[in-house]
Amino acid sequence: MRKLTYFIACSIDGFIGDPGGDASSMIPFVDEEFLAFLKAEHPETIWTQGRRAIGIDDLENKRFDTIIQGRASYDIALKDGITRPYAHLREYVASTTLKESPDPNVEIIADDLVGKVRELKAEEGEFGIYLCGGSRIAGALLDEIDELVIKTYPLVYGTGMPMFGSGFAISEFTLESVRAFGNGVLVRTYGRKR
Repeated sequence: MRKLTYFIACSIDGFIGDPGGDASSMIPFVDEEFLAFLKAEHPETIWTQGRRAIGIDDLENKRFDTIIQGRASYDIALKDGITRPYAHLREYVASTTLKESPDPNVEIIADDLVGKVRELKAEEGEFGIYLCGGSRIAGALLDEIDELVIKTYPLVYGTGMPMFGSGFAISEFTLESVRAFGNGVLVRTYGRKR
Protein backbone atom coordinates (compact mmCIF):
# COMPACT_ATOMS: atom_id res chain seq x y z
CA MET A 1 0.00 0.00 0.00
CA ARG A 2 1.42 3.36 -1.05
CA LYS A 3 1.41 6.26 1.40
CA LEU A 4 -0.36 9.57 0.96
CA THR A 5 1.87 12.31 2.40
CA TYR A 6 0.62 15.82 3.04
CA PHE A 7 3.83 17.81 2.49
CA ILE A 8 2.90 21.36 3.41
CA ALA A 9 4.33 24.72 4.45
CA CYS A 10 2.66 26.66 7.24
CA SER A 11 3.06 29.48 9.70
CA ILE A 12 3.71 28.87 13.41
CA ASP A 13 -0.03 29.21 14.00
CA GLY A 14 -0.93 26.61 11.37
CA PHE A 15 -1.92 28.66 8.32
CA ILE A 16 -0.77 27.66 4.83
CA GLY A 17 -1.46 31.10 3.44
CA ASP A 18 -3.22 34.36 4.11
CA PRO A 19 -7.04 34.44 3.87
CA GLY A 20 -6.73 34.37 0.06
CA GLY A 21 -4.19 31.54 0.13
CA ASP A 22 -1.09 33.63 -0.65
CA ALA A 23 1.99 32.14 1.02
CA SER A 24 4.64 34.28 -0.67
CA SER A 25 5.85 35.55 2.72
CA MET A 26 7.38 32.08 3.28
CA ILE A 27 9.57 32.17 0.15
CA PRO A 28 12.46 34.16 1.70
CA PHE A 29 13.06 31.27 4.12
CA VAL A 30 14.06 28.93 1.29
CA ASP A 31 17.71 29.80 1.79
CA GLU A 32 20.80 27.80 0.82
CA GLU A 33 20.63 25.43 3.81
CA PHE A 34 16.90 24.73 3.43
CA LEU A 35 17.13 24.33 -0.34
CA ALA A 36 19.97 21.81 0.13
CA PHE A 37 17.64 19.81 2.40
CA LEU A 38 14.83 19.89 -0.17
CA LYS A 39 17.19 18.84 -2.97
CA ALA A 40 18.60 15.97 -0.91
CA GLU A 41 15.41 14.69 0.75
CA HIS A 42 12.42 15.88 -1.29
CA PRO A 43 13.55 16.97 -4.78
CA GLU A 44 10.24 15.99 -6.38
CA THR A 45 8.38 18.59 -4.30
CA ILE A 46 10.10 21.39 -6.23
CA TRP A 47 8.23 22.56 -9.36
CA THR A 48 9.74 21.34 -12.61
CA GLN A 49 10.55 24.93 -13.66
CA GLY A 50 12.27 25.52 -10.32
CA ARG A 51 14.26 22.31 -10.69
CA ARG A 52 15.43 23.45 -14.12
CA ALA A 53 16.34 26.91 -12.82
CA ILE A 54 18.60 25.50 -10.08
CA GLY A 55 20.04 22.72 -12.25
CA ILE A 56 18.47 19.66 -10.63
CA ASP A 57 15.99 18.63 -13.30
CA ASP A 58 17.87 15.34 -13.71
CA LEU A 59 17.58 14.32 -10.02
CA GLU A 60 15.67 11.10 -9.52
CA ASN A 61 12.56 11.07 -7.36
CA LYS A 62 13.27 9.98 -3.79
CA ARG A 63 9.80 9.54 -2.25
CA PHE A 64 6.97 10.36 -4.65
CA ASP A 65 5.91 9.57 -8.21
CA THR A 66 2.40 11.06 -8.05
CA ILE A 67 1.02 14.44 -6.97
CA ILE A 68 -2.49 15.54 -6.06
CA GLN A 69 -3.13 19.24 -5.83
CA GLY A 70 -6.14 21.48 -5.57
CA ARG A 71 -7.43 23.91 -8.13
CA ALA A 72 -6.05 26.97 -6.32
CA SER A 73 -2.55 25.44 -6.17
CA TYR A 74 -2.77 24.48 -9.84
CA ASP A 75 -4.02 27.96 -10.81
CA ILE A 76 -0.73 29.46 -9.60
CA ALA A 77 1.02 27.63 -12.43
CA LEU A 78 -1.74 28.24 -14.96
CA LYS A 79 -1.47 32.01 -14.41
CA ASP A 80 2.12 31.72 -15.65
CA GLY A 81 1.08 29.62 -18.66
CA ILE A 82 2.40 26.40 -17.10
CA THR A 83 -0.02 23.51 -17.59
CA ARG A 84 2.17 20.83 -16.05
CA PRO A 85 4.04 22.26 -13.05
CA TYR A 86 5.26 18.87 -11.81
CA ALA A 87 6.18 17.23 -15.12
CA HIS A 88 8.49 14.81 -13.27
CA LEU A 89 5.43 13.33 -11.48
CA ARG A 90 2.09 11.85 -12.50
CA GLU A 91 -0.24 14.81 -11.92
CA TYR A 92 -3.80 15.00 -10.64
CA VAL A 93 -5.81 18.13 -9.91
CA ALA A 94 -8.86 17.85 -7.67
CA SER A 95 -11.44 20.29 -8.96
CA THR A 96 -15.18 20.44 -9.43
CA THR A 97 -14.91 23.64 -11.48
CA LEU A 98 -12.15 22.79 -13.97
CA LYS A 99 -14.10 20.74 -16.47
CA GLU A 100 -11.31 19.92 -18.90
CA SER A 101 -7.60 19.52 -18.32
CA PRO A 102 -5.43 22.09 -20.12
CA ASP A 103 -2.75 19.40 -20.44
CA PRO A 104 -3.09 15.79 -21.62
CA ASN A 105 -0.70 14.70 -18.85
CA VAL A 106 -2.75 16.23 -16.03
CA GLU A 107 -5.87 14.35 -14.93
CA ILE A 108 -8.77 16.19 -13.33
CA ILE A 109 -10.50 14.48 -10.40
CA ALA A 110 -13.98 16.01 -10.47
CA ASP A 111 -15.77 13.60 -8.15
CA ASP A 112 -15.04 10.80 -5.68
CA LEU A 113 -11.68 12.19 -4.63
CA VAL A 114 -11.43 9.71 -1.76
CA GLY A 115 -12.14 6.78 -4.11
CA LYS A 116 -9.44 7.95 -6.54
CA VAL A 117 -6.90 8.34 -3.73
CA ARG A 118 -7.69 4.85 -2.44
CA GLU A 119 -7.19 3.53 -5.96
CA LEU A 120 -3.80 5.28 -6.23
CA LYS A 121 -2.73 4.05 -2.79
CA ALA A 122 -3.60 0.46 -3.76
CA GLU A 123 -1.21 0.52 -6.74
CA GLU A 124 2.05 -1.37 -6.56
CA GLY A 125 5.15 0.77 -6.38
CA GLU A 126 8.01 1.95 -4.23
CA PHE A 127 7.02 5.63 -4.29
CA GLY A 128 4.22 7.42 -2.49
CA ILE A 129 1.73 10.13 -3.31
CA TYR A 130 2.45 13.78 -2.61
CA LEU A 131 -0.57 15.80 -1.46
CA CYS A 132 0.40 19.36 -2.29
CA GLY A 133 -2.73 21.09 -1.07
CA GLY A 134 -4.87 22.90 -0.57
CA SER A 135 -6.78 23.22 2.60
CA ARG A 136 -10.17 21.85 1.50
CA ILE A 137 -8.63 18.86 -0.27
CA ALA A 138 -6.51 18.05 2.79
CA GLY A 139 -9.66 18.25 4.89
CA ALA A 140 -11.55 15.94 2.54
CA LEU A 141 -8.64 13.47 2.55
CA LEU A 142 -7.78 13.66 6.25
CA ASP A 143 -8.71 10.01 6.88
CA GLU A 144 -6.53 8.91 3.93
CA ILE A 145 -3.39 10.83 4.95
CA ASP A 146 -0.71 8.45 6.22
CA GLU A 147 2.06 10.96 6.83
CA LEU A 148 2.42 14.67 7.50
CA VAL A 149 5.59 16.56 6.62
CA ILE A 150 5.05 20.05 7.97
CA LYS A 151 7.50 22.80 7.08
CA THR A 152 6.85 25.43 9.76
CA TYR A 153 8.13 28.90 8.94
CA PRO A 154 8.88 31.39 11.76
CA LEU A 155 5.88 33.57 10.95
CA VAL A 156 2.58 34.21 12.70
CA TYR A 157 -0.34 35.02 10.40
CA GLY A 158 -3.07 35.48 12.99
CA THR A 159 -5.66 34.37 10.45
CA GLY A 160 -5.63 32.77 7.06
CA MET A 161 -6.09 29.49 5.23
CA PRO A 162 -5.83 26.58 7.71
CA MET A 163 -3.86 23.41 7.01
CA PHE A 164 -7.10 21.44 7.01
CA GLY A 165 -10.33 22.95 5.76
CA SER A 166 -12.69 20.52 7.44
CA GLY A 167 -15.10 20.19 10.29
CA PHE A 168 -13.96 19.23 13.76
CA ALA A 169 -12.38 15.78 13.82
CA ILE A 170 -9.61 14.43 16.02
CA SER A 171 -6.96 12.42 14.18
CA GLU A 172 -3.87 11.24 16.01
CA PHE A 173 -0.39 11.16 14.50
CA THR A 174 2.95 10.13 16.01
CA LEU A 175 5.99 12.41 15.79
CA GLU A 176 8.75 10.66 13.85
CA SER A 177 11.34 13.39 13.38
CA VAL A 178 12.07 17.08 13.78
CA ARG A 179 14.71 19.00 11.91
CA ALA A 180 15.61 22.60 12.72
CA PHE A 181 17.31 25.01 10.34
CA GLY A 182 19.39 28.09 11.06
CA ASN A 183 16.74 30.41 9.61
CA GLY A 184 14.13 29.24 12.14
CA VAL A 185 12.31 26.78 9.90
CA LEU A 186 11.26 23.46 11.45
CA VAL A 187 10.37 20.35 9.48
CA ARG A 188 8.30 17.89 11.48
CA THR A 189 7.34 14.45 10.19
CA TYR A 190 4.39 12.60 11.65
CA GLY A 191 3.03 9.14 10.91
CA ARG A 192 -0.66 8.34 11.30
CA LYS A 193 -1.42 6.44 14.46
CA ARG A 194 -3.69 3.58 13.42
